[in-house]
Amino acid sequence: MKPTLVIGASNRPEKYAYKAVKSLLNHGHSVCAFGRMKSQIDGIEIETEWNPNWKVDTVTLYLNPQNQVEYYQKIIDLKPKRVIFNPGTENETFQDLLESNGISTEIACTLVLLSINEY
Repeated sequence: MKPTLVIGASNRPEKYAYKAVKSLLNHGHSVCAFGRMKSQIDGIEIETEWNPNWKVDTVTLYLNPQNQVEYYQKIIDLKPKRVIFNPGTENETFQDLLESNGISTEIACTLVLLSINEY
C-alpha cells in the first residue's frame, strides 16, 4: 500500500479531501492529513503543523495553485515518489519543479484512481 499525505484535508464530509481520506483508508492505504483546522477523520488527525519527517509515497493535493507556493520546497523535501494534482489544483510551474527534482506528477482525481484500482 502507498502511504499518502493529503494536503488540504478537511473534516467536512462534502469536501473532496475528506472523501479522499476516507477512500484511501477504505482501500488500505496509510494516511497523513494536513489542513488548516485541527480535527479528525475516522481517527486520523488533521495536522496543522508541517512535519518534515512524514514518510509518504504519494502526496495528493487539494489546494489551489496560489496556496501551493508555500509548500513547494516542503513537498520536495519529503521526497515522495509522486504528487497527484486533483481537479482544480493543476499547476504547471509546480509540476515542472517536482519533475526536475525526480518526483513524478499526475493530473488525476484520487477518488477516481482508487475506484478503478489505478492508485
